[in-house]
Amino acid sequence: MFSSSVSERTILVPILAVVATQLFFIHSVASVNDTNAYLHHKCLEKDGKYKSKSLYEKNLNSLISNTSVKDYLYGVYGYRPDTVYMVIQCRGDSYGSKCDTCLSTAYSELRKRCPMNKGAIVWFDRCLLRISPTTFINEMDLKNKFYMYNMKKVRDPASFKAKTKALLTKLAKEATRKGSERSPAQEYYEPGDMKLDGKMTLYGMVQCTRLIWNTDCKKCLDTIIGELPNCCDGKEGGRVVSGSCTFRYEIYPFLDTQR
Repeated sequence: MFSSSVSERTILVPILAVVATQLFFIHSVASVNDTNAYLHHKCLEKDGKYKSKSLYEKNLNSLISNTSVKDYLYGVYGYRPDTVYMVIQCRGDSYGSKCDTCLSTAYSELRKRCPMNKGAIVWFDRCLLRISPTTFINEMDLKNKFYMYNMKKVRDPASFKAKTKALLTKLAKEATRKGSERSPAQEYYEPGDMKLDGKMTLYGMVQCTRLIWNTDCKKCLDTIIGELPNCCDGKEGGRVVSGSCTFRYEIYPFLDTQR
């Protein structure tokens, strides 16, 4: 992955309907492209809890331990009422062993941060992992969402915002362009860049989980791109991350494919 000396300070802003917005400060390490940083998690309390050594826990452990993933997997294990549903969606440039490693890391973090929760989501830089006692395939998830942005501001916010939106909109169209009849098994991922004034380059990426249809992917991306002013107005870098789609932009390369 691209190695850079850039060190960024970001703010993580969860979007909550009732609870007051909280701010979380995280720091990335120097080699931004060699990391798989923890981003955020959500314990889905409405799904209830399971007991230690219960059949649900055994099914969950069996599902994870018997899973080897290349880039994406939707898995189901066990019989009702102890069925476990899981999705692991890796970032488009993180496949093979990187994706498999991210699954192990994410599951360990999920058990630590949401102990005994039947439903939970954890986001890492390279992957998303969700577990649930009920199926969630074909469901667009914009409820579980958060922002992250770079603390540094650009010199010309209006121009930069317009170009950022233009790049992300272009990438979203490309990610969903390859067939209006695409099934949920298809990939919705598109990286790209745009030359700015001087020597600066703007890098971007959009992605949806393969759980949703092409039309829902477009709706999801259009919605979060529309939140640019709320998320990262005038910031050098930022992202909106949800349970179904995400975008990120920076003024430095942050993907393996951008080396």
